[in-house]
Amino acid sequence: MGKSIPPVTRVEERRILGRFVLATNELGLSADELLAKYKGQGAVERGFRFLKDKSFRVAEVFLKKISRIQALAMVMVLCLFIYALTEFQLRRELERTGETVTSQTKKQTQRPTMKWVFFRFRRVREFVVVVEGRRVKQVANLNEELQKILRLLGKEFEKYYS
Repeated sequence: MGKSIPPVTRVEERRILGRFVLATNELGLSADELLAKYKGQGAVERGFRFLKDKSFRVAEVFLKKISRIQALAMVMVLCLFIYALTEFQLRRELERTGETVTSQTKKQTQRPTMKWVFFRFRRVREFVVVVEGRRVKQVANLNEELQKILRLLGKEFEKYYS
């Protein structure tokens, strides 16, 4: 019979696995703060992935002048900022109120992505009908959950759909 191998202790595991080196020029950060900032990069990367997404349609834009390329880049970064800020605001309000919304997997969540929220709003339409000679604005396909999202985002968002 073969020998049994003793379990690896935590100290041995660390020695075997090696080290993970992070460097920064922000000397005031603790090791834990530095690691948290490093792990937070994923959110930024996901944001730039959103900008590269086919639905954003940037590939269809062709610019030659440097100033126009810079202007487009600035608009894209501003869009990403608004996207991230709105996602943060919605998630914070969902957590604060204890409410949830339906995710892509049909489960309730307090952490929806704005891409999914935008997708949910794709069928909402505003149109004008004339009733007894008066023009009346109507909104179609604004269901209860979408109204909840608007309410959670605040009056500034609700006013566009009322």
